[in-house]
Amino acid sequence: MNESREIPQHAPSWHEWLASDVPTSRLHARCVQLYLSWRAFRTNTLAMVGLFILLGLVLVAILGPLLITHDPYAQDLSKRLMPPGTGGFWLGSDELGRDIYSRIVMGAGITLYIVALVAVTAPLMGLIVGTLAGYLGGWVDNVLMRLTDIFLAFPKLVLALAFVAGLGAGLENAILALILTAWPPYARIARAETLTIRNSEFIDAVRMVGLGPLRIIVGHIWPLCLSSIIIRMTLDMAGIILTAAGLGFLGLGAQPPTPEWGAMISSGRKFVLDQWWVAAMPGLAIFTVSLGFNLLGDGLRDVLDPKSSGQGGGS
Repeated sequence: MNESREIPQHAPSWHEWLASDVPTSRLHARCVQLYLSWRAFRTNTLAMVGLFILLGLVLVAILGPLLITHDPYAQDLSKRLMPPGTGGFWLGSDELGRDIYSRIVMGAGITLYIVALVAVTAPLMGLIVGTLAGYLGGWVDNVLMRLTDIFLAFPKLVLALAFVAGLGAGLENAILALILTAWPPYARIARAETLTIRNSEFIDAVRMVGLGPLRIIVGHIWPLCLSSIIIRMTLDMAGIILTAAGLGFLGLGAQPPTPEWGAMISSGRKFVLDQWWVAAMPGLAIFTVSLGFNLLGDGLRDVLDPKSSGQGGGS
């Protein structure tokens, strides 16, 4: 009589666990969804380029003091307006003899600081306003949406200039102005998503269980709005950087001698014909970071937007 032998079961690898068709828990299902989204995202070459650009910005901002070659604030008039690659200045020197490369590196931290604060606060404000308006409806919807329309009626830069003029020049006031002008589009998106969700069967089910409006909005509507908010936030960051640079260019953002990229372009505009590098180098930094956010936003839209037809397609 032959004894049947049991075939030993091997533990699934990380790849098999993440690619499983039958998740064993809610956490497992979320991990599978994230893994599949990442696989779709990484097939988009331009989106990966944008991701690497932004990772580079984060690394430069963190490692800035280790990457600079000169004191970004030190002035040496004997070395003013030196071309790139001469006198130890990789990207040249400005009108006060300061190293442009070191100032751009230190300015990356300021740019990341602006982006991080706006990215955390403006979408959250818009999400709160939009979901409250969409779920509660009635006079709450009318009041909140008319307020949103007032903000949307003005170009962002013009409205930001008005806020900064009232608050006073400075980096913190400029960031506050950016936040106050950036939230309305998120409110519109959140309201539209909420209007399509609030009468769904699963919302009726949680109402019958006894959950109140606040718990329904935070626990069931917000998660469904996040993908659209994230896509819009990533695409908006390029405009936020340009608006911040515009405020700095006009002298209403970060004040001298802070190495903010918009302020650097402003100080170099007088030399743009003969010493082009003074304004061109920080302008190239703004262009590169803005391009990175746009490419990343396009890739995230392809992955996260269920209405997108080109999911995961490389460009």
